Amino acid sequence: MNRVYVAMQDGVDEPDWFNNVEPFVQKVLGELKFDGEEISMLMCDDTYMQELNKTYRNIDSTTDVLSFENDEEYEDEEGKWKCVGDIVISLDTLPVNADYFEESRNDELKRLIVHGLLHLNGMDHGEEHIEKGVAPQCEMLVLQEKVLEQLKDEKIIK
Repeated sequence: MNRVYVAMQDGVDEPDWFNNVEPFVQKVLGELKFDGEEISMLMCDDTYMQELNKTYRNIDSTTDVLSFENDEEYEDEEGKWKCVGDIVISLDTLPVNADYFEESRNDELKRLIVHGLLHLNGMDHGEEHIEKGVAPQCEMLVLQEKVLEQLKDEKIIK
């Protein structure tokens, strides 16, 4: 069992598919055999994402997804939990990426979620990034694509 909290940036309209995010995240965590994790996710706009990227990565531009690892643990009446961290996704960059990769917004959102979850669980891809028409080589991106293939029929954005 895992705990997933999904929120919207204040002042940003909640998309009609918003309530489909948490069930998809739960499915990904199940595919990856992650258990006892607590994850928070924030959907935001490019302005907020640029502010985060500048503050935490010293990069003064927006990006599609950021992951902030935590790794704190606590126990409550339901068991032991590992707060693996936070994922932030820019809803403004989502359609830009989808167009670039010639993918649906649904598939791009799934990619960003899986990517963020793998980062929260200690994986990294170094300088390699997903490129249109290029098969990934590093372990993280290969696993990302494998999980996405396994969940290809899942719909967040319907």
